[in-house]
Amino acid sequence: MDRYIEFIGNHVELHLALVLIVGFIAWSFLASRLAGYHRIGPSEAVALLNNRDGLLLDVRDTKEFKEGHAVDAVHIPLSALEKRHVELNKHKELPVIVACRSGARSTTACSLLRKQGFQAVYLLSGGMLAWENANLPVTRK
Repeated sequence: MDRYIEFIGNHVELHLALVLIVGFIAWSFLASRLAGYHRIGPSEAVALLNNRDGLLLDVRDTKEFKEGHAVDAVHIPLSALEKRHVELNKHKELPVIVACRSGARSTTACSLLRKQGFQAVYLLSGGMLAWENANLPVTRK
C-alpha cells in the first residue's frame, strides 16, 4: 500500500487520468439508466416491435428518412418532435424505440419522450446504421 501511495505521489497526472477514464466509463453506463430509457440493439428492437406492439420512431430529417427507413417506422424529425409528440400519445404505455442515423440524435428524443410521460422508451444503439448492418428490412417508400 505504501508503494501505491508513493506511485500516486510521483505520478499524479497518470492517476488523475485513470480516475477520469473510469468516471467517464461509469457515466456512459449510468447516464441512460438515470435518464429513464434503455439502449437496445437491432435484434432486441425487432423483438419489442413484434412481441409487445412496439413503435419505431425515426427522428432523422426528411431527406435521410426518404433514403431508407425501417418498414412501418413513424417519422417525426427531431426538430418537430417537441410540437408533434402528441401524435404518439396512444403509444405512451407501449414500447417506443427511437432511431436516428447513428444513435446521437435519439438521445435527445428519448429524453423528450420521457419528460412527456412515455413509459417504455428505448434508444436504438447505432441507429439505422446498425439496423442496416443487421440486414433488417429497409424501405424507400
